Amino acid sequence: MDPRLTGLDLKTSLSALLDLVLPRVCLVCGRPLLPRERHLCTECLADLPETRYANLAHNPMADRFNARIRVEEYEPYAYAAALFHYRADAGYKKIPQALKYHRDFAAGRWAAHMLGERLAASPLYADVDLVIPVPLHWTRRWRRGYNQAALIAREVSRVLDVPCAERALSRRRRTRSQARLAGRTERAANVEGAFAPGRRRSGRADLSAARHILLLDDVFTTGATLAACHDALRRSCGPQVRISVATLGVVGE
Repeated sequence: MDPRLTGLDLKTSLSALLDLVLPRVCLVCGRPLLPRERHLCTECLADLPETRYANLAHNPMADRFNARIRVEEYEPYAYAAALFHYRADAGYKKIPQALKYHRDFAAGRWAAHMLGERLAASPLYADVDLVIPVPLHWTRRWRRGYNQAALIAREVSRVLDVPCAERALSRRRRTRSQARLAGRTERAANVEGAFAPGRRRSGRADLSAARHILLLDDVFTTGATLAACHDALRRSCGPQVRISVATLGVVGE
């Protein structure tokens, strides 16, 4: 018998039996998972192309994001971090895709928890006191049934032990899918003015008390969507509020 299958507890043993009926496979390579493996096999997890950006105040993702936001004299350099490098030709792209397109909520929470742990271990994000997801337009939310950014934000907020204000931002008009737009200019125009502070009192109250807001999304491509959200929040927050961003994946340039 494979030595990796010996010495299993009851819960793991039951999971192994269930795998015989409904086999679990690695999101990246498709290999059947062993009982103690979750979502990624040991090899793919070890090779996860982590960015390590959570501990770097200045990094390529943050530089790209700061180049997009409307910087005033008082604007602090915004922190930005992602869990891993997202490449179209690599299997790791399937991690956020499993959540966004295949309703794999368990995999989404697992990846978001890992992101939260990286942020929690960094002094740059130690004072985050509010987490806000990028909102979906209500029609797309109704059609999909959930907002993947909100699921990520809820898990990260649990790890950081801070509130998650899902209604702090609203998408006031439906935009085209950013994934179908190629250029930076086209993506920016698509979401310009699309976001506004939430209308509910709870959202405004959360914003008024915040000092370090963390914006969450699934993938950072050009940063256009997060920059538009940043602009909407900045109009409601004073200069004393730092606004940072984080995602599961970041697309390189």
